Amino acid sequence: MHALLSGFAPIWTLTAIGYAVARGGLLGPAAEDVLGRFVFHVAMPAALFMMVSRARLGSFVNPSMLAFAAGTALASGVGFVVARRSFGRGTAEQAISSMASGYVNSANLGIPVAVQVLGDASFVAQIILFQVLFVSPVILTLLDRGADPSNTHWKAGFRRMPTMPVRNPIIMASLLGLLVSATGVRPPLALAHSLDLLGAAAVPTALITLGLSLHGRPDTAAAEERSGVPGSRSEVATVVALKTLLQPLIAFAVGGPLLLDLPEPQLLAVVLCSALPTAQNAFIYARQYGLDTTLARNAVVASTVVSMATLSFATWALGPSRG
Repeated sequence: MHALLSGFAPIWTLTAIGYAVARGGLLGPAAEDVLGRFVFHVAMPAALFMMVSRARLGSFVNPSMLAFAAGTALASGVGFVVARRSFGRGTAEQAISSMASGYVNSANLGIPVAVQVLGDASFVAQIILFQVLFVSPVILTLLDRGADPSNTHWKAGFRRMPTMPVRNPIIMASLLGLLVSATGVRPPLALAHSLDLLGAAAVPTALITLGLSLHGRPDTAAAEERSGVPGSRSEVATVVALKTLLQPLIAFAVGGPLLLDLPEPQLLAVVLCSALPTAQNAFIYARQYGLDTTLARNAVVASTVVSMATLSFATWALGPSRG
């Protein structure tokens, strides 16, 4: 439990600081919007470019990743369908629900948890790459189509896809990172160091922004239940259940003895990483596309609380005799 708490501590601390900053009015009323745009357009692209450019792209093709990908695909797919059928959401809101249901907090929580519980963070690095190169482009394409009222047909969305890298800094940075990794060309040390410093601001700033969004919303829960806006208690509960329960259960079913029969340490890594809470990226993406951020914000916070129990159970049930 100590290992898990040490991983969760920065999340709660930085989110609380963001809330305190908002409560004190230190950064003014536009702080949440400005910081959110900084993360999406500047800090996160820098972090993703450097991470992908240094990655070995063939390293994540293995049975463990198949089990993790299966859990991600099914949990995200169920979240996408349920958002429309049960809560009447449009395509953009479905994309956020899908992301909140299956996109794990692999970087700032997955790495410390993996290091302390598994003793190795190499699998988490593969998950980060998988989410950046495969999951994010799908989510962003759906957001791009759904957030544009003129895109009334899938064909319109497909026509816009070739220009999406130019319009989306996340995808552009990932593609440039792929190009650098494939060619073996490295940016000058001064530029690489500058991008590393800039990218290091992405996660803490995103958490501060999340904390800012928690302030100044009295009686929102009751209002959300009455109005049916994304983020009602039942919708958040559904998304959190998909993220913290369904996703690791699917990963266990695929990676367990009945299918891939992964060795115990690999199975523990797959299930533990699948049980990680929703990444704050879902909140940042919702903000950037002008959507209601209540579902993403509440899913991040609630899944982070619930995952403390699911991660502890996974460690106890599947680990030999670890923390």
